[in-house]
Amino acid sequence: MPKHGVKEARATSTDADEPKRRRLSRQDRYRQLIEVAWRIVRESGTDALTLGSLAEQAGIAKPVVYDHFATRNGLLAALYGEFDMQQNALIDAAIENSEPTLAGRASVIAGSYVDCVLAQGRELPGVSAALAGSPELESLKRESEAAFLQKCRALLAPFAPGKDIGVAGLRAMLGAAEALSYAAAMDEISASQAKEELLETILGMVSRQKQPASRRAASRPVS
Repeated sequence: MPKHGVKEARATSTDADEPKRRRLSRQDRYRQLIEVAWRIVRESGTDALTLGSLAEQAGIAKPVVYDHFATRNGLLAALYGEFDMQQNALIDAAIENSEPTLAGRASVIAGSYVDCVLAQGRELPGVSAALAGSPELESLKRESEAAFLQKCRALLAPFAPGKDIGVAGLRAMLGAAEALSYAAAMDEISASQAKEELLETILGMVSRQKQPASRRAASRPVS
């Protein structure tokens, strides 16, 4: 009887441990690694994020991490991609509920950009800075920026005097968005201050987009 009881106890223990050994699906593992990577950046800085440290913090073998991210640059690119997707999702959702006016569209852009950066806290500036250190990743960042600026152009152009937004104006807006959002993330200013200032910047930028000379000439009355 005692031996039989021991066997039953062992079987019960094995059954209890079974959920712990359940393997995650590839997608679930990827999500876990992304979340752990953001935590490492938040707690220890971007320099502390390596494939080895990610494996250690996630409690898995290095080959599993390498299967998802072949290089550290690949991991950084994935993190920036996560931010990009969140930003687009926030803007698209906000657009559906916004007023079809310049103030409404500009408010969506300002609020969504700041909210998305703040959602990542102080981690994003470090990841963004790390992206600038590699030509390959810098190209990825620029592609993401170009897509964002094109979205902003489509939203704002109908309200500009010239019915278009120039590259210089869009770049000025993006520079202000990054600076204000990062300042809010570092607690230099409040989120509301960042949004209000960015909104005013966007409104001013759009109002300065003058009608092209060729169109002005064509619209002049014939004397």
